[in-house]
Amino acid sequence: MNNNTSSQTVLKMLDIEKSFPGVKVLEGVNLEIQKGEIVSILGENGAGKSTLMKILSGAYSSKEYAGKILIEDRDLSYDTPKEAEDNGVVMIYQENNPFLDISVSENIFMGCFPKNKYGIINWKKTRELTMELLSSVGLKIDPDTKMRNLNGSEHQLVAILKAISKNSKVLILDEPTSTLTKGETDRLFVSISKMKKSGVSCLYISHKIDEVFEISDRIVVLRDGAIVGNYTRDKFDYNIVISTMIGRELTKIFPDTTHEIGDDYLHIENFTVQHPYNRDANIVEDISLSVKKGEILGLVGLVGAGRSELVNAVYGSIKKKSGTVKIAGREIHIKNPGDALNNGIALITEDRKKDGLVLIHDIKKNLSLASLDTITKMGVIDKNKETGKVDEIMRLLNVKANSPETKTVFLSGGNQQKVVFGKCLLTAPDVFILDEPTRGIDVGSKFEIYQKIIELARQGMSIILISSEFSELLGLCDRMLVLRNGSIQKEFTKDEADQNKLVLALSGMDV
Repeated sequence: MNNNTSSQTVLKMLDIEKSFPGVKVLEGVNLEIQKGEIVSILGENGAGKSTLMKILSGAYSSKEYAGKILIEDRDLSYDTPKEAEDNGVVMIYQENNPFLDISVSENIFMGCFPKNKYGIINWKKTRELTMELLSSVGLKIDPDTKMRNLNGSEHQLVAILKAISKNSKVLILDEPTSTLTKGETDRLFVSISKMKKSGVSCLYISHKIDEVFEISDRIVVLRDGAIVGNYTRDKFDYNIVISTMIGRELTKIFPDTTHEIGDDYLHIENFTVQHPYNRDANIVEDISLSVKKGEILGLVGLVGAGRSELVNAVYGSIKKKSGTVKIAGREIHIKNPGDALNNGIALITEDRKKDGLVLIHDIKKNLSLASLDTITKMGVIDKNKETGKVDEIMRLLNVKANSPETKTVFLSGGNQQKVVFGKCLLTAPDVFILDEPTRGIDVGSKFEIYQKIIELARQGMSIILISSEFSELLGLCDRMLVLRNGSIQKEFTKDEADQNKLVLALSGMDV
C-alpha cells in the first residue's frame, strides 16, 4: 500500500474499558488512526475486537463503557450507530443485508435521498450521485439494477458506497471477504485503495492473515482485551504477528496429516439439485463421487459452483431432483437430516449462527440437541448422562466458557464453532461433512479444529471438507474435486495439487 495521504490524526480511542457481568472484555485500550490509513485489528476470538468496534460504531452507548473517543480532536459521546455515522464513523458488518428487490441507488441513499425544495425525492440527482459513487470505485453497473442481480463483492461495494455517501471519515470493515472469491476480493481491495487515496481511513477486521498483510498500513494486535502488538508495514512478520495474537509460538499451521486410508465407504451417485433461485436450471448436475474410510476429500469451487447444495441435498436438508447415497455398498434413503444422522452422516453447516446453533440456548442444550435419543429414556432426559457427555466433549474440544450453562450467543466465534463441531461428534458419525468449518475464527482455534479433523480421519471416519481457503484444502485433504457450474471439473491427489492448478481448474482451463 502507499504511504498515508496525511499525518493528520482522524481518530483517537483513549483508555477504553468495557466489562460484562464477571468478565472484563477491554482494559485500557488506546488506538490512534491517521487520515487515509488502513489499520487491521487482529486477535483471537474473544480478544475484544468486536466489542471495541461496537463501541466505536455506536452499537454500545457511551454510558456502557469507560474512556474517550475523539474524531479530529473533537471529544464525542454518542449513543447510537446513527450518531456515530453523523460524526463520520460507519461500520459495515460481515452479514450485510441489502434490500434485494430495490435498486442500487435506492440501497445507497435509503433514508437520506436528495430532495427538492418541496421535500420530494429528486430521482435524477439520486441517479447522478450514484453514478459518481460507482465510478469512484470502478463499478460498472446501472444505478437502477436490482441488488438481487449483483454478486457478493458488488454487494460489499454498494455497502461501502452507502458509507461513503455519508461522508465517512472512518470506515470499519468486519470480515468483508468472508464470502468472496479471490477475484472479488482483489476487486474490493482496489476499491479500498482508492478510498484510502481520497483520505478515508479504514479499520479492517479479518482472520485471513495473508489478506491483512496485503491491504494494511499497520497491524494492531489485541489479546485478552488489551493491545499487545502494533506493527508498521516494515515490521510485518507472519510468525511474530501470529505468536503475539495467541500468546505462544505456533511453529506450524497444519498438524501432521499422516493417516491410513481404507476402502470405499460413502458413494454419492448421479446427484442433481435444482437451482435455489431459478426453477429452469440446476445448481448440481449429475454429480457422482466416493469417499474412502479415513479419507479427507476436499470440494473446491467458487460461490455458486454447487458445493454446499450438493452436501445439503445428501444430508436431506434441501431437496434433490435425483441421486442415490450408498454406505459400504448399501443404498440408504435420506428424506431429512434425521435420516442422515440415523445412518451415521453428520453435517457442519456453512452458517453456524443460522443453521448450526440455537443461540438463545446454553452450551449443554446445543451440544446434546442432535443426540437426544442417546440420553433419553421413555422421553425423559437423563441429566447425569447428558452432563457427562457434555463435559467430556467440552474438554475434548477445549471449549472456553464459564460453564455448560453459558448461553452460546455470548461465546466467541471459535468457541461457537467448537460447539457445532461437538454437537455433530456426539451423534457418533461415520461420515462427517464440514462446510467452511473455520470461517470467521482465529488461527489458534483453526489449529485445534485441524487437529481434530486429522484425528477423526485416523479413527477411520470418512470426511468431506468444503473450504474457500486453498491453504486449508492443500494442508488437510488427501484428494480434491474441483466443482464448476454444478459438475466436477477436475480431480487432484494431495501430491498433484497446488494453488495454481486449483485456480486454473476453477477458471475452466485445462491443467
